[in-house]
Amino acid sequence: MPRQGRTSDQLRNVFLLPNFTEHAEGSVLCSFGRTRVLCTASAEERVPGHVKGSGRGWVTAEYGMLPRATHTRSDREAAKGKQSGRTQEIQRLIGRSLRAACDLKELGERQVLIDCDVLQADGGTRTAAITGAYAALGICLKRMRREKALKPPVAAVSIGIIGGQVLLDLDYEEDFAAEVDLNVVGNAAGELLEVQGTAEKKPFTPAQLSVMVEVAQRGLVELHRLQLAAIVEAFAK
Repeated sequence: MPRQGRTSDQLRNVFLLPNFTEHAEGSVLCSFGRTRVLCTASAEERVPGHVKGSGRGWVTAEYGMLPRATHTRSDREAAKGKQSGRTQEIQRLIGRSLRAACDLKELGERQVLIDCDVLQADGGTRTAAITGAYAALGICLKRMRREKALKPPVAAVSIGIIGGQVLLDLDYEEDFAAEVDLNVVGNAAGELLEVQGTAEKKPFTPAQLSVMVEVAQRGLVELHRLQLAAIVEAFAK
């Protein structure tokens, strides 16, 4: 199917713009095509109660979408008085992914709070959030003088099957049409941290799953390169 000039195993145009905001210890505007997610990392010299006294730090995340991130306005979840199940699931995924990217013992009894706010959604908001959040975390830890706490990059990308063809990094229209849809989180060692998958329209085979993960991991290599470059760029001026 036409992909706006992209091949089946090609990422959308991905940009990680560091220092997008002034006040957070780490901030990155992450763009996957037309999807835009603002990721900020805030440092605190304290930890939640379940970690206190352990000598270890903590990394946690919150995720949300602005009302006009999509084609029609959505009510703010704060106005409804509760978060949706989707929001809770995504922010837990982001938190798990970033804790895997951080040596909590090296962090010491400090906390980093990650906020991922979707400014514009065109598919892959959770994968963009994880990818941008790692870079924001890296910038934050460097400003905290806790660089040793940062592990090699962790990023995420979507992949799916449409018309029997495996396609990397789905936009909204592709995601809607997908027969199978996966989100793959992986690190720079080639290890998988999480794979979320659903047969939206057709079941898929173990062989197809293997191919999808392999293609996703090739995309993750490029995302890891961009993450490290963004952290360096944050301190270049």
